[in-house]
Order: sequence, then C-alpha cells, then structure tokens
Amino acid sequence: MAKTNEKSLERTYNVPLRKEYMKAPRWNRTKKAVTALRQFLAKHMKSENVLLSRELNEEMWKHGIKNPPHHIKVKAVKDDKGVVKAELVAVEKPASKKKGLAEKKEAKPAKKAKEAKVEPQAEKQ
Repeated sequence: MAKTNEKSLERTYNVPLRKEYMKAPRWNRTKKAVTALRQFLAKHMKSENVLLSRELNEEMWKHGIKNPPHHIKVKAVKDDKGVVKAELVAVEKPASKKKGLAEKKEAKPAKKAKEAKVEPQAEKQ
C-alpha cells in the first residue's frame, strides 16, 4: 500500500515586514524583509527549516532591493519531517505539468493553412 502524504500543519499568515526592514539601510531592505519572513515563519511554525517558493521570492523582490512590500499573505505548510514550505496565497499551481501543457495546447486555436497569393508586380519604367 502506498502511504498518503498527509500535511501535519497548514496555516495562512499576513506577515508584517515594515517594522523589521525599516531597521536596515535603504540599499539592504528587501534582504532584511526576506530574513524577517523566514524568522516569522520559523517562530510561528516552530521549525528552523523554512523554504520559500519562487513566486513568493519574486513578489518580495518585485520592486527591487529598496522597496519591499509592507506585508505579504503567505500560506505555510509544515510536513511530517518538519520542513515548512511557504507560498503566496493568491498563486494556484496546476496539478501536474502534463495537465498544464495539455490545457495550453487546447487553448491555442488551430492554425489554418494560408493560401499564398502571388501577384505580379508592375514594372516601373
């Protein structure tokens, strides 16, 4: 029998970042905000092993190193091994890559063969 992958803990947080990154110099604020997010999740999920999704990281760095978001909504999932995986609340992933590719192929309209019309060009005299 195959084991089912049960999630031991799943929570949604609106993480305040401004109070922490204001303590850092302007040229280092997004780095400090990412560190503050990791510390927040480690404290609230009671695990030191915190992984951030690619979409979450891109959202944090969207406006560069000087202007991180003031707060961010995060869904955190802690598995049986104690690893916390964090991702944006608004992001939905397709179930599998194959399914996502099939949807893209269906979405594209069928291309019709173009009839090449060749018109003789008038000679200039």
